Amino acid sequence: MGCGVSKSNQFHKHSRKGTAINITAVLIQRWYRQYVARTEMRRRYTWHIFQSIEYSGEQAQIKLYNFLGYLMDNFTPSSTERNLISHIFREHDVCWDAEWERYFCYKNIEVPEVYSGPHLAFPLTVEQAVGLLEAFRSKKQLHSRYVLELLLETWKLLRMLPNINRISTCQSKEVTICGDLHGQLEDLLLIFYKNGMPSLDKPYVFNGDFVDRGKDSIEILLILFSFMLVYPCDVYLNRGNHEDHIINLRYGFTKEVLTKYKIHGKRILKLLQKIFSWLPLATVIDQKVLVLHGGISDTTDLSVLAKVNRHKYVSALRPPKRRNHSSAGMSIDIDMDDELWNTSKIYQRRASLTYPKPLGPRECFHNRSLQDFSTRIKANMENELENSKRREVMLAAALNRSHQDILSVSTESVSSDNAKEEWRQILDLLWSDPMNQDGCIPNEVRGGGCYWGPDITEDFLNRHNMQLIIRSHECKQEGYEFCHNRKVLTLFSASNYYDVGSNRGAYVKLGPDLVPYVIQYQASSMTRELTARQSVGRTERSALKVLREQLFAHKSDLLCAFKKFDTKNTGLVSLIDWASAVESVMHLNLPWRMLRCQLVTCKTSDGMIDYYDWFNELAIKGPNTDHIDQTLLETLYRHRSTLETIFRIVDTDNSGFISMEDFRQTWKLLSVYLKMEITDEDICNLAVTIDSNHDGSIDIDEFMEAFRLTDKKSRLERGRSMFMGTASDLTKLEGDPNV
Repeated sequence: MGCGVSKSNQFHKHSRKGTAINITAVLIQRWYRQYVARTEMRRRYTWHIFQSIEYSGEQAQIKLYNFLGYLMDNFTPSSTERNLISHIFREHDVCWDAEWERYFCYKNIEVPEVYSGPHLAFPLTVEQAVGLLEAFRSKKQLHSRYVLELLLETWKLLRMLPNINRISTCQSKEVTICGDLHGQLEDLLLIFYKNGMPSLDKPYVFNGDFVDRGKDSIEILLILFSFMLVYPCDVYLNRGNHEDHIINLRYGFTKEVLTKYKIHGKRILKLLQKIFSWLPLATVIDQKVLVLHGGISDTTDLSVLAKVNRHKYVSALRPPKRRNHSSAGMSIDIDMDDELWNTSKIYQRRASLTYPKPLGPRECFHNRSLQDFSTRIKANMENELENSKRREVMLAAALNRSHQDILSVSTESVSSDNAKEEWRQILDLLWSDPMNQDGCIPNEVRGGGCYWGPDITEDFLNRHNMQLIIRSHECKQEGYEFCHNRKVLTLFSASNYYDVGSNRGAYVKLGPDLVPYVIQYQASSMTRELTARQSVGRTERSALKVLREQLFAHKSDLLCAFKKFDTKNTGLVSLIDWASAVESVMHLNLPWRMLRCQLVTCKTSDGMIDYYDWFNELAIKGPNTDHIDQTLLETLYRHRSTLETIFRIVDTDNSGFISMEDFRQTWKLLSVYLKMEITDEDICNLAVTIDSNHDGSIDIDEFMEAFRLTDKKSRLERGRSMFMGTASDLTKLEGDPNV
């Protein structure tokens, strides 16, 4: 009755409305899933770009060090080139500890009245340690007298510690473990703010890589050392692969110390070399949890590591030298055993450091200078014994001793086999990374250590009756990551490592139950103001800037690759061919077709890419370089960090300046390393570009800044030196039988 709407009409109306809502919901879900997938893809390739550059830089540094080590071993003691680099290999200077303490003496250094920084008195108190931290928070600098005094006290303490620290969580103590800090003071301050300062009730383990890349490495060291002196049984420091003076040359710590302490920086660095070599190798918690920096291998044995003389390994990248004494009491350092450099050992698992291949018999290089080294001679391993004898003859000549004195030396070291095994175990401990597959293989990505699988973890834990390995060494986006059935935990405490918003930092708390409790954070206030989309976008832009630099630095190789597809020489290639050509050169395994929109704007109406216009887009705006050979210029951009490392080595007085002759010799070293010809004329043209005041010397910082690839330093470059070569460059060098 009446004229009301029937229930049937109402039902159909609601049904249609419900269907429309469902369709809308499905469309929103589909859009959101696509958005999340695209964001995740951007996040992954951004991460891959950053990590590829970081690891290739480490690999390049190891290769460079091995190359320079080869020159030291094979060039005559009087050669100019050998003299340029010899000081970085003086790792085992013969000197009693008391003599070193006199060399590092601080008492003749006066503290001026105008000094407004913190004052220290020893033995340190907790109030002084906290005051030092607050002073660094306020951007104050500790006077060099106090730096040397603090470092000397630290050195004395470290010499009393075992290789493997053992601590307990008894009395319901929680142990806090921190990963890599890499000179980022704001992360350490945030950890102490959230978790509390070290104390008798709050023990800490800091798991290596305190220095390099960040701008406050020396401050972090001084804070950690001061708390360790105050609480020697509650603050534990493990050595990382960056606690190594050879790595510091490339990644910024050496430069930081010399910049902040211009007068006494050299002494401070030498003392830090000693301290780094005495840092413990690992920490065991409740006999069940192993904390170490890098990882393990199929040969890792804690009983062996507990007995090694760890201070012999000033740099873990090179085996220590056995010390012999001549009849006159003179100490002579001789390389461990040439078997280490045998090419047949390179690809075996146990030789897990990427070596340069031997370049030839000893006699080929006697009295030979670097300029004559363009023609290389293949190794002849049958002459190995003869080479060893000639090496001894050369050492005798250098010391003005007869051959008979050298042959009559008495060896103090343990057998070479044991020493090599010790070195390999330390190398693996500092440089290794876990992998998902079973087995243990050389870590060719970093150039040192190994990749180890879940089966190796299981076997190691069973042999040592343990349940968990906590390691660092790898940046993780969430600050931590479990693998190997949650039996390996990677911990990284430097947030915003590649760029603001790129990753979180994390630390772990372990109670008596030994269940890891992870706390994450991000130190920069800027990251808290960014949305997830803004954070990914910012990091992506930074990574793409670095990627464009690499593409420009490989212009010649890319041109050759494009011309293989462009057979008619039109200057145009299709998108598919462009992506294939770029991947064939860069070997970064990136989604190039997806990246085309961010990397290429110059394309024709039919979708073809004009690669000449594209190179113009990538072109670097720098000093006037028209008169510089373009091959030399491209080499400079591609290997800028390697060149800067050699500059730092050549600058023996740490003045920041090198002479024109040293500048020329630096380029000669680089030319041999890269196996390319660089003429004196090209080098002079390059020097003229920088030496604007014509004073005959080169300012290293000014030179490197002038040829930096971007207008503004990215966070990735700031305080760090990243290798501009890709894996393909290193593969070419590794595959060359003469290198």
